[in-house]
Amino acid sequence: MSVNVWIILAAAVATYLTRIGGHLVLSRFPRIHPRVQAGLDAVPAAVLTTLVAPAALTAGPAEFTALLVAALVALRLGLMPMFLAGAVTLILLRQVMS
Repeated sequence: MSVNVWIILAAAVATYLTRIGGHLVLSRFPRIHPRVQAGLDAVPAAVLTTLVAPAALTAGPAEFTALLVAALVALRLGLMPMFLAGAVTLILLRQVMS
């Protein structure tokens, strides 16, 4: 097997172990403290921020506009319309600008 396949398999195993490890640790406690629960609830927003922030700060005008459109759609509609609006905006602007 090639090196790329081994890297992908290692990343999959590492991802699985981190997910199951967190579950196994938390399942040992009968009750989770409210502060811990609040911190765990904040993780998805933190991960999303780490994905969006670099694109917003280093990307071109098409990407920034797509992020802005997606943010505005997210204020009114659900997750799927937000994703579609951002993707369609990005595709169209890249076609127009190139």
